[in-house]
Amino acid sequence: MDAPDEDARLMLAFCAGDGTAFDALFRRWAAPLLRYLSRMLQDAAAAEELVQEVFLRVQGARERYEPQARFSTWLYRIATNLALNELRRPRRRETHASIDEPGGPVLAADGPAVEAALDARDLCARVEQELARLPERQRAALCLTAVEGLSYADVAAALEISEAAVKALVHRARATLVEHFSDVV
Repeated sequence: MDAPDEDARLMLAFCAGDGTAFDALFRRWAAPLLRYLSRMLQDAAAAEELVQEVFLRVQGARERYEPQARFSTWLYRIATNLALNELRRPRRRETHASIDEPGGPVLAADGPAVEAALDARDLCARVEQELARLPERQRAALCLTAVEGLSYADVAAALEISEAAVKALVHRARATLVEHFSDVV
């Protein structure tokens, strides 16, 4: 890689001892990683823990980091590996039910705005459930492309597969979601 991206330059500065460069990387990447890991794990608390673990791994790689690929690709590779490991754990922690979950307390209110908000919330919950039902690699490919905006090439590097495989995973994930939401259209 001839000209490292801005994030790679920050990482190289961190490798050279600039602690503020690490802070800048954390500020820039913590929220996108949290969003990605939350979708992958369907568990906000576990996602927050893994974001911290990702940055611990970044710190640990300080001595051996080389900008061979885009920094974001490298970072999402770390995050994906941690998420897949978490998903494969023999006993995943039980998540607590939210007060917003179906079956929770119902607040009485009038007007179509409330109905629309409830319908939207139910649809969002259904989308999250269907995303969670996708195979792990399909969910990762779809989240990285559609939500995080990574190119197929970057996703291929992050997941350590070919671009054609990324396209196939995204296509299958979208086809599955379309099939499961045919009643909504």
